[in-house]
Amino acid sequence: MKKAIYILILILTTSSCSDFKSDKNTAVQIERLQTENDSLKKILIKDKPKMKQQITTFLTFQKSNAEQAMNFYVELFDNSKIINVQRWGKEGPVEEGKIMHATFNLNGNLFMCSDSPPIHDWDFTPAVSNYIECENEIELENLFEKLSENGKIMMPLNNYGFSQKFGFVEDQFGVSWQLNLQ
Repeated sequence: MKKAIYILILILTTSSCSDFKSDKNTAVQIERLQTENDSLKKILIKDKPKMKQQITTFLTFQKSNAEQAMNFYVELFDNSKIINVQRWGKEGPVEEGKIMHATFNLNGNLFMCSDSPPIHDWDFTPAVSNYIECENEIELENLFEKLSENGKIMMPLNNYGFSQKFGFVEDQFGVSWQLNLQ
């Protein structure tokens, strides 16, 4: 890459050296472009931390079922995949091979999860839930059926006045989902 840039500079310098010296407009244009380039670099550097920040849902599982839940969600939602998994070793505070930290993507949304070593006095709460705007009734009913299996239906599929159809479920892992069809 450096060699290609060097050759390009050499060609430009040789072919237009005499024109460049006599053409003050070109020098002025180059100076303006350099100033604009420097200004843009400053903006990018200043805004860089803002671009990296992302809010990610983190699921803390206390029944050593983080991997089972993660695999269930990745299979359920289109365009989803497991990105990274770190496991507890022999000397860890939980069973070897359980998830220390995992990152996965559910249809463009980043999630993280872990099998928590300490058992807390709290668990998942329906007050915080994953909200999904479904594209059609078939998708809504399919997700509702699969997410409520071995879980708990908190609001059955119905028209509650704020949309065509809505349902609220807690899945088999205790994670809450609101499913909506406008």
